Amino acid sequence: MKKLAMIGCGGIGRYHLSHFLEFDDIELVGFCDVIPERSEEFVKKAGSGEAFTDFKEMYDKVDPDMVFICVPPTEHGEIEFETIRRRIPFFVEKPVALSMELAKEINDEIKKANLITASGFQCRYSNLVEPNVKFLEEKEAIFIDCIRVGGVPGTPWWKKRSTSGGQIVEQTIHQFDIIRYVFGEPVEVFTMGTKGFVTGIEGYDTEDLSTTVVRFENGALATISTGCYGESGDAAENKVVFSARDARAELRILNDLKLFGYGTDDSKENEDESEGFLIKGDGGLAESSGGAVVYKQEGDAGILCDRTFIDAVITGDGSKIRSPYEDAVKTLEFVLACNQSMDTGQPVKIKGI
Repeated sequence: MKKLAMIGCGGIGRYHLSHFLEFDDIELVGFCDVIPERSEEFVKKAGSGEAFTDFKEMYDKVDPDMVFICVPPTEHGEIEFETIRRRIPFFVEKPVALSMELAKEINDEIKKANLITASGFQCRYSNLVEPNVKFLEEKEAIFIDCIRVGGVPGTPWWKKRSTSGGQIVEQTIHQFDIIRYVFGEPVEVFTMGTKGFVTGIEGYDTEDLSTTVVRFENGALATISTGCYGESGDAAENKVVFSARDARAELRILNDLKLFGYGTDDSKENEDESEGFLIKGDGGLAESSGGAVVYKQEGDAGILCDRTFIDAVITGDGSKIRSPYEDAVKTLEFVLACNQSMDTGQPVKIKGI
């Protein structure tokens, strides 16, 4: 049985722990957090393991086979380098760093160690990904429009761009990443941001809203708008729309995928016994609604994300991991380029790593 340890016992750590408690082929041996009450709480929830405030001491004592790194964006660096030095496979939450220099240095060390890694882009493991990719393979998307609007999270470090990277880097990175994953690589971005609409939050200094224009390798364009000014779900409809000449796909991440003008003409030939549902060619169950084929999110994609990494460590085969560290660095470059564009007022080319 492989031994698993965690560094960081905050909100995202609790999310991962809830998954681990469903697995019976791993041993939870250690939990580390600078706030001792947090790691002690995790020990109680897990019913096993020891609590630590120093991750090196934890490594020395429990000798884990794998580790989940769930720390704030500013805390990356020493943890990864020490983990790599000890040849411990690791899963790290996004964003993997706040600078490309640090991320590239970590990635270089991972390559030298030939280490299995993964990052927290659980949306890649959604059952909505396959039909989305199939749509884009059969329909040439020319324009992508993405909106994500919410509020300001209560996490203290989130409200400052210097400690979170801002909404693009810390939060909407999921949208930037899934667009990369299902569609293709960006080559240039131009981002404008605005402030002054979010008030009454002490220490808040990040953008209230930003809009990014993206050019992709194939010449297609996208607009990605994200804001933390929203006070209710009525502020905006959060979705990614892939627009082709005669069809479109509307992705509501981890919710549903609606395909318009695609697969509806022959839908009667593939009707399931359940009224209103269709069995599509890729084997997925979809619902016919208002002229669209609708795929619903099934289960928690995060469980599959975590399980895939754990299985990779157990078997020694990381080929099924959809977002290893190196690929997460490519998404980091995408979002950091947007911040650079906002800061300079100029378009920024994405060179790739």
